[in-house]
Formats: sequence, C-alpha cells, structure tokens
Amino acid sequence: MSKTFFEISRLEHFYRPVEERLQDLREVECQVPGEEVRLRARRCQNCGLPYCHAMGCPLMNHIPEMNKAVMMGEWKEAWERLAETSPFPEFTSRVCPALCEAACCLEGVDYGATNIRLVEKAITDNAYAQGWVTPQPPSRRTGKAFAVVGAGPAGLAAAVALNRAGHSVTLFDRNLFPGGLLQYGIPCFKLDKAVVQRRWKLMEAAGIQFQGGAEIGKDISGNYLLKHFQGVVVANGTPIPRELKVPGRELPQVYQALDFLGGMNRAATGELPQAPISAKGKRVLVIGGGDTGSDCAGTSLRQGALSAVSIDVMPKPPAQRSPKTPWPLWPYKLRSSYAVEEGMERHWSLNTLRILGENGKVVGAEVVPVAWEYAENGRPVKFAPAGVARVIPCDMVVLAMGFLKQSREQVLAQLGLPDQPNVVLAGDAASGPSLVVRAIADGLKVASQMA
Repeated sequence: MSKTFFEISRLEHFYRPVEERLQDLREVECQVPGEEVRLRARRCQNCGLPYCHAMGCPLMNHIPEMNKAVMMGEWKEAWERLAETSPFPEFTSRVCPALCEAACCLEGVDYGATNIRLVEKAITDNAYAQGWVTPQPPSRRTGKAFAVVGAGPAGLAAAVALNRAGHSVTLFDRNLFPGGLLQYGIPCFKLDKAVVQRRWKLMEAAGIQFQGGAEIGKDISGNYLLKHFQGVVVANGTPIPRELKVPGRELPQVYQALDFLGGMNRAATGELPQAPISAKGKRVLVIGGGDTGSDCAGTSLRQGALSAVSIDVMPKPPAQRSPKTPWPLWPYKLRSSYAVEEGMERHWSLNTLRILGENGKVVGAEVVPVAWEYAENGRPVKFAPAGVARVIPCDMVVLAMGFLKQSREQVLAQLGLPDQPNVVLAGDAASGPSLVVRAIADGLKVASQMA
C-alpha cells in the first residue's frame, strides 16, 4: 500500500491566473506537468473494493489500473485501459464533476481524493499527442442502418457503439455542427471546441455520417427515419428551459442561459460574426446557482460586464459534506467554481418577485429572502418569505434555472415519431437533465441493447 497520500497533497485547482484568463476564451485549466500528474496518481491506494470504479463512475472506468500505469510511466497502457470503457475521455476529463473522486476511499477518510479527473486528462492529452487515438471502423458491416437524433453526448456515444457493432449510422441534429451541449452549451473556456471537432473527425473517419441543420419533425419527418432505418435512437436532450413566471420576464434584456451561451460559442467558432447577446458594460444578474449559472457569469465577465451576480432560491450548502450524504455518495456541500475566483458574487435563499424595467429596459430585480423547511433526509422541500424585499440593480438578466423533463410521449410527438419498440430514448431525453458522463453511459447502454 502506498503512503504517498501522507506526503503529497491533492491538487484542488489548476487554473490559469485570473487576470490572464479573463482576457481570452482559452481553457481555464492549465496543463499540469507529467511528473506532477504521476505523483498524484501515486496517491491512489489500489483499493480491494474501488468505489471510484464501482459506485462513482457511470462508465465503470478502470481507475486504479489507470492510476498505477501512470505512476509507473506506462502512458500507453493507461490510455488502452481508459479507452476500453470511455469513448470520449477528452470531454469528461474537462467537464465532469468527478463523481469518482467523491467516492474515492481517501475522500472517505478525509485525506483528499486522488486527482482522478486530472490523471484522465493527462492520459488523454498525451494519447492524442503521441498519435495513439485513431479511427476505429468496424471490421465488417451488418447491412443494418440506424438513425440517431441529436448529436450531443448521448447521441455521439450511441453512434460510436452502433458503428463498432458494424451498423451504418447517421446522426441528425438541428445545429450546424455535432456536439450538442458540448459544442453549443459549455463555454469554450471550459471545453475548447477544437477538442469536440477533433473527436468528430475521428468518428467520421470511422464511417459515421452527420446531417446538420436537420430538425426532425420539421425538415425531416419521423416517418422518413422509420422508412430508411431499422432503428432510431432519440438523444435530443432536454431542450425546454425552466421559466421564471414573474412580472417583467417579457423585457428584452431577460435571456435564457443557452441562448446566451450558445450565441457566444457560435461567435467564438466563426459560425456567427458576433455574439447576438452581449454583456459588455452591463450589470448582469444570473438567476440560478448551478454550473450553468457560473458559466453565464464567466461568459459575462469575459465580454466585459461591469459585474456578475448569481442568486439562487435554494439554501446555501454547508461548507463540509452534509451528514445526510455520507461517503461514498455524492456529497451535498458548498463548491466554489472558477467564476467565483473571477469575481462572481453569490447569494442564496433569494426568491425573485419581479424584474423591474424603465422605458422598456431592465433596471433591477426585486428579491426576497426565504426560509426553507427540510425533509427527514435533509433535502429542502418548501420555502416561505423570511425577510424584507430588496432590489438588486442590473441591466441584464440571465435565467439559468435548469431544464424540464418531458415524457416519452411528448418527446416523440415533437419529432413526429410513433411510439414503437425500435424507437429508443437515450441520455437526457430519457432521464431528464443530468451530467455529460451519465448521458454518455446511457448512450452506450441503449446502443448495446439495440445492436
């Protein structure tokens, strides 16, 4: 058993300097030298029952084996082990919240989890640099053809698995480029879009076809898909954002998060000449305290916003892991994103009553403090006003309150697809809004069942 965890501390953050990264759209995280990565890999205990693998990772990555290979300097072996289970480690190692680390045994004894995500990123980046990542076309074709609706994480994963099984696969997406949320939702400074397109080129070289700018149910009928394909995987995510039903919502300076983020990404990649929504010179209020809210604040600051304030109706999480979510469960606790370091101001337990406007322009938001009641499991269940309302001055409001799960019937009806066994939902379209890594895992699962 290694005792390196006594001597080598966990790396909590490896961001570029704030003053540097706010001036560009390059990835926030910096490259960590290989020797530093190897030291962190040595902290892994190669546990007899690795919860990181069994409970933490939806893809069931061989984490202890990967860590051991990196520790020994066997980078190609580490890549081969990772590639066995993960089709897109360059994505998960950048945007996954690292469920595996929360389940790490070192986390359970308060020594700080092994930097699994850091190790995964180093393995993947090194594999690309060495030319080990190559197209994987099947050795034979079955003669069957499958359609995948939605080119996000779940759709891409399903396409890879179906293609490996020898089927012909065509991806359909209403956007111009494949990637879904990876391309149009997650900011460039968290996931470089060249990384997304590099993976797509490999998939294309393996024989997967893509038809962009094609909205099923509008540009192409559901009946067309059923006529030309043996099966259809629906992986179009959760496209309906949660709304804020308050007076003033109709003001033109109130935007949904993905409209804001997607426009910025399209401008950054040259798909649009400029971002259609700009926060330059504005006081931005983000309603919603999750990762998407942080991304909206980070984007605002890079555009030149005067300030970025995030508010959430939910209560402030505890500083340490809540006893209601014991190890190895994903902990309920306070997390600080890169955007906090960059100047985003956060407030909790604030309910928005209305958006204020003058002469058709947003000038503020009226909010009121709330107190929460909790269930026995520690989850907040309902709130009531608990203070005096006040106004937060702002010139622009971004709604980052999540997305609504639709029923299977609703999803299929919008696409004009009948409800039949060879039409299968995957990822967020099936389960509701979740994580990129879970969408990938579900895409692989659904494809294996269809193949």
